[in-house]
Amino acid sequence: MVERLIARAADDARITREQALALYRQAPTLALGRAADAIRARKHPGRIVTYIIDRNVNYTNVCLARCNFCAFYRPVGSAEGYVLGFEEIFRKIDDTVAVGGNQLLLQGGHNPDLPIDWYEDLFRAVKARYPAFRLHALSPPEVLHISRINRIPVPDVIARLVAAGLDSIPGGGAEILVDRVRRLLNCYSKASADEWLDVMRQAHRAGLRSTATMMYGSVETDEERVEHLFRLRDLQDETRGFTAFITWSYQPEHTERGGTEATGVEYLRTLALARLVLDNFDNLQASWVTQGGKVGQLSLAYGANDMGSVMIEENVVRAAGASYCMDEVEIVTNIEDAGFIPKRRNMHYEILGDPIFRERDLPRMLALGTARAEGDASLPEELQRYQARSRAGKQLRLAH
Repeated sequence: MVERLIARAADDARITREQALALYRQAPTLALGRAADAIRARKHPGRIVTYIIDRNVNYTNVCLARCNFCAFYRPVGSAEGYVLGFEEIFRKIDDTVAVGGNQLLLQGGHNPDLPIDWYEDLFRAVKARYPAFRLHALSPPEVLHISRINRIPVPDVIARLVAAGLDSIPGGGAEILVDRVRRLLNCYSKASADEWLDVMRQAHRAGLRSTATMMYGSVETDEERVEHLFRLRDLQDETRGFTAFITWSYQPEHTERGGTEATGVEYLRTLALARLVLDNFDNLQASWVTQGGKVGQLSLAYGANDMGSVMIEENVVRAAGASYCMDEVEIVTNIEDAGFIPKRRNMHYEILGDPIFRERDLPRMLALGTARAEGDASLPEELQRYQARSRAGKQLRLAH
């Protein structure tokens, strides 16, 4: 039966939840990989593997959500909390442009002291200074948080942010799209499964494209992993708004929840199953940020056609103990050593060209940047323009 299911999936026959679960539990890993690779090759002939040069900027680590799997956030009022200033973000964009980047992946905590005006002013300021630069910003829970604290419906939040310069939405905050899991992870209050999906639905209806993600390996069952994939497939059938899917394993170090990380084999099996289930997704990214460069390279034989982002900066996964770094040279080397042709892309998966480092000299990047230097608790001047909601935020602004 498993062999027949693998053959059906590899031939583009749509599989059911029951069939997907049987494949995940019973199919040999190499057989899953071969089927996923066959689908990848059919969707992406020519052996091209893409990547993007952008920067992952976490504009604040202050967060109300308090997810127990997150080692990055700091509670409101923490001495370790920060909000980046506009000038700090501009400097990060300058550094990104200098190495051929064209986009910020901008995400952060659910900070009650940042009203929607702060986001609008930031986006407008970025677009005024860098008109062609793209803002891939604000995951669905962040959009929902802005909606709640400003008492503005989600479609209106999206419309205002698009008018200010928002170009696309990242798929963060999905974790597992099953409410039992979300309650155990203490992330249900930031967004239920239906709420996460509906923000994406509204974004797609507004003409935005987005990515979709899954963090597995915490408390979910195999059935719940499969359910997550099928909920994404159903929404993609409805809107066709997702450009790519990215999955990664829960990173337990330094988190409240703790536990152990899933194996590399489990990652490859999960990735391959995603390629079989998500028949309406063109692109699957390799998560080298959590798995390392070599497993990232191996992902290209298990359904991935994209090596993700050079990133330049990373804070969230690093806080949980993972600190892998690959600059453009290393990403390209991994792609070519696996027998593929590397091409730069944008968020919409449009090909931009060959590797930048082969066109001009660039400094090597041997470590990912951070949001701020350790111990820097400075308060950006422009925060004084916005009314704080929390007591700690009000006191901090009065003190400055």
